[in-house]
Amino acid sequence: MKLKTVILILGLVLVCTSVYAQRSPIPTAPKFGASSYILMDFASGDVLVDHNSRERVEPASITKIMTAYIVYRALKNDEVRLDDQVLISEKAWRSVGSRTFVEVGDRVSLEDLLLGMVVQSGNDASIALAEHIAGTEDSFASMMNSHAAQLGLKDSSFMNVTGLPDPAHYTTAYDIALLSRAMIREFPQEYERYAQKEFTYNNIKQYNRNRLLWRDGTVDGIKTGFTQAARYCLAASAAREDMRLISVVMGADSPHSRMVNSQALLNYGFRYYQSHKLYQAGQVLSEPRIWQGELKHVRLGLEEDLFVVIPRGQFENLKAVSLVPQDIVAPVSAGAQFGTVKISFKDEEIAERPLIALQANPRGDLWRQIVDFFAKI
Repeated sequence: MKLKTVILILGLVLVCTSVYAQRSPIPTAPKFGASSYILMDFASGDVLVDHNSRERVEPASITKIMTAYIVYRALKNDEVRLDDQVLISEKAWRSVGSRTFVEVGDRVSLEDLLLGMVVQSGNDASIALAEHIAGTEDSFASMMNSHAAQLGLKDSSFMNVTGLPDPAHYTTAYDIALLSRAMIREFPQEYERYAQKEFTYNNIKQYNRNRLLWRDGTVDGIKTGFTQAARYCLAASAAREDMRLISVVMGADSPHSRMVNSQALLNYGFRYYQSHKLYQAGQVLSEPRIWQGELKHVRLGLEEDLFVVIPRGQFENLKAVSLVPQDIVAPVSAGAQFGTVKISFKDEEIAERPLIALQANPRGDLWRQIVDFFAKI
């Protein structure tokens, strides 16, 4: 199949802006004493800083990001409601570690339990939510592993909803970044709870353990964790201007260390990198000739928005080309792939996406088929 190369224009306004941007050399990424850490661009999923991010570690209460993710899916699918009155079991009431202080036998709204888990990191609230949705914590943990597989968390295994130690309960900084990205992208309104600094239940006021919420006004989440084995962990996210970053620090020495090192990662990413939306889903990027169809051309574009993250002030070093077949023959169904678009930065390929047909083009009538047959000869 012959391919035709088409150079795509990325955007004159951005190019002109970048010419005048201050270009500073990018220093070495922050290094500090934690077992693993990662900095990820939210829009593109590109990794900006990586230290042992695929190393399996105990996640402690960062586990509850997955617990919350499944609750949010249940809410979205109308399987549960925020005003559900959840019965508190003895198992939930007897849970050890951080607590929301719910009482056995009480009926507590699902909304309050969510806040108890997200803000206070309540183990009791987490177990109560799991039992309400899946019947038992074990059944809910099975759901966690199923969703982990669907999300591509290849190095994660969940045995409970709280993050309490278990030899078969583990994850990685990279997987937590992927999970956090999915949670924010799929449930932006639910995510807003993570910015709440305090929550009072049963006349007991407790404060969010994510101290970055007080230190940096652009930080709006996500979750802390601690056990003796996992040490101090923090998954954080911040948005500045049109860019969001996700940092994950696992195995820090102290609450202060996980906070300042997470801040260092976020500051580094925002200072030296910039996220660009190159094309939006459904935008027509190419209209190659189609033979024997009702229409003479087929519109090709992307299924999803295409973002890249590059050093600040260097947009002019981006180049986009599309490779499309020259002999497309009808019929064509919407969503069928025809070629690719490739993005390079300083001659190094950094992204590739399939070009899909944005509309169906059925086979034309007999006259059109005859005309196109001889036109191709």
